[in-house]
Amino acid sequence: AFLTMKATVIATFFGVFLTCTYTAKEATKKTKKAKLYVPQIDCDVKAGKIINPEFIAKCPPGCQDVKYRVYGTDIYASFSSVCNAAIHSGVIDNTGGKILVQKVAGHSGYRGSFSNGVRSLSLPRWRESFLVSEGKPRKGVTYPSTLEYSSSKSAAVKSGNVNIPTGDAISKEHQTTPVMTLATQMATTTPTPTTTMTNPSTTVPQPTTTPATARTTAAAAKTRPGLERVRDMAFRGTSNSASNRSILRHNTGIQYQEALSTFQRAASSPAHLAMEIDPWKPGLSLFDTGFSSKEELNPKPLESISQGNQNCKVDLSFLMDGSWSIGKRRFQLQKRFLGNVAQALGIGSAGPLMGIVQYGDDPSTEFNLKTYANSKDLRNAIEKIQQKGGLSNVGKALSFVNKNFFLDANGNRGGAPNVVVVVVDGWPTDRVEEASRLARESGINIFFVTVEAAAQSEKQNVIELNFVDKAVCRTSGFYSINVPSWFSLHKVVQPLVKRVCDTDQLACSKTCLNSADIGFVIDGSSSVGTGNFRMVLQFVANISKEFEISDTDTRIGAVQYTYEQRLEFSFDKYSTKQDVLNAIKRISYWSGGTSTGAAISYASEQLFSKSKPNKRKIMILITDGRSYDDVSMPAMAAHQNGVIAYSIGVAWAAPDELEAIASEPTKEHSFFVDEFDHLYRYVNQLIQNICTEFNSQPRN
Repeated sequence: AFLTMKATVIATFFGVFLTCTYTAKEATKKTKKAKLYVPQIDCDVKAGKIINPEFIAKCPPGCQDVKYRVYGTDIYASFSSVCNAAIHSGVIDNTGGKILVQKVAGHSGYRGSFSNGVRSLSLPRWRESFLVSEGKPRKGVTYPSTLEYSSSKSAAVKSGNVNIPTGDAISKEHQTTPVMTLATQMATTTPTPTTTMTNPSTTVPQPTTTPATARTTAAAAKTRPGLERVRDMAFRGTSNSASNRSILRHNTGIQYQEALSTFQRAASSPAHLAMEIDPWKPGLSLFDTGFSSKEELNPKPLESISQGNQNCKVDLSFLMDGSWSIGKRRFQLQKRFLGNVAQALGIGSAGPLMGIVQYGDDPSTEFNLKTYANSKDLRNAIEKIQQKGGLSNVGKALSFVNKNFFLDANGNRGGAPNVVVVVVDGWPTDRVEEASRLARESGINIFFVTVEAAAQSEKQNVIELNFVDKAVCRTSGFYSINVPSWFSLHKVVQPLVKRVCDTDQLACSKTCLNSADIGFVIDGSSSVGTGNFRMVLQFVANISKEFEISDTDTRIGAVQYTYEQRLEFSFDKYSTKQDVLNAIKRISYWSGGTSTGAAISYASEQLFSKSKPNKRKIMILITDGRSYDDVSMPAMAAHQNGVIAYSIGVAWAAPDELEAIASEPTKEHSFFVDEFDHLYRYVNQLIQNICTEFNSQPRN
């Protein structure tokens, strides 16, 4: 019994010892595990939103996306996406991973580049920077298991007529302090932390104490639209104008409180180093834009203009870049640029009219040509445009404008040149050449304003190299302006307006259908006959109907010949299409011999010598037989004087003479039909050849 009792005691003691040892080991494991815990951050988290000066964090997969913007190379501005900056630097790839982030002082300039599939942007200066490296702890440094984010308390101060929350508090991501709403703020003129609290169950959902949920709340607090509207106010200093108040009324909830309280902290608290927002103070411009902040941020509205600048009568469409790559700040600069252009143009019914199409993945019309008839209203409308996001599909946007924008229903005036100005950040994400060609052939003058163009090392990523030269009307440089930075965009307002208003230089307004003097040289010899002659006149009328006829567009003239020649009507005789068609119908059949060579010389002297300098001279000669005189020398002389000659032979016409009359290449300028009633078959082919030749002219 004694031995049994002894064995039992020993077994019990040993069991207790093992249990204690196991418990101690488990406690040790848990302690070690807690020390090694690495917090996870979302792709859109920016370094400036995290208070910790140095931390290790884990990035999720899928952060390599243009909407997570990065500013700088190696050293990044603090409002860059932490995880996408880590991908850009090569520390991790798109599968995610652990990274070490160290905050450093701000820099006077950040250089954009393309690296590891991420394009970072340039920036003149920023107050705080950070470095990214492999996620290994440094000796002697204790890293937080929970990151601290910039936030705010619920106290508020009165500013102007708007109650703006303020506070210096920094809350951890799992903080459960109730959040007040804008409605409560507006209802109380002198709110205090206790009186402005709103019942959490009826207004804003409260964050729970779990880190995962808190991270979601922190991400929600960075919702872009509300924050960007508040940034707009920050740019304007402490203005309490009605427009600013209306902006504030539309921003409720967490992002409103957080953004504005952060803005208020900036001037007095050291915590501003961790903020994402950049407070612009009146009289102090953070970026070197060439304007004082008062001039740039609060421009004086232009008085309403009823007629507009009558020296600049153009119908203008701006394609504004709404892609993610441009960012919210640059989108605001782009809107300011468009507003300044609208003011400089002098919008009005007898002057320039302007509409805007925003493009991203897909284009959409913000407003058309007839929506606003003065610069003041137009500028106000531009200020309200919201960013679409997406890619930079410029080709798709040009196709959209070509098909949908310049319509009579949208205010297109017909007599005013059509102009498109494309503003693009970097380079397009689709091809522009074909869409641009079709737009040019429709008479649209295409200008490009490219900002921060691709560096030499980035050109391998451009879908279509030299896309600007492939798109614009002429490659002489007149139609393209490159701006090195969005912050110097204001410098090109006047040069752009001057070019857009120089209607004599708008080469793409001149199309194959509106920029020619066309002289018909018609065989009226006896072999043609009265009935066939009427078919020839119908052929001439069918061709003429395809052109835009006026004293400033295409003009039509006609000569009939036998042995002799007769000027039926000159280029300056009729200035409407209907008058020209009526004049063709009235031409009477002459009858006689066939002196085609003499007729070419006569047309050169009586018609084409009186052509306008900016018109293409096109001769269309129709004959049914061999000429009694030489045609080659008169035709050569006409060619040398710039006449483009087309020859149409019927029945007994001589093929060798048709080729001698026609311009090179002769196969595209000479046609033959066996019967007069088959002439109609060549109307479309002739028009197509005229337009193909016109559009193949060098664009330099």
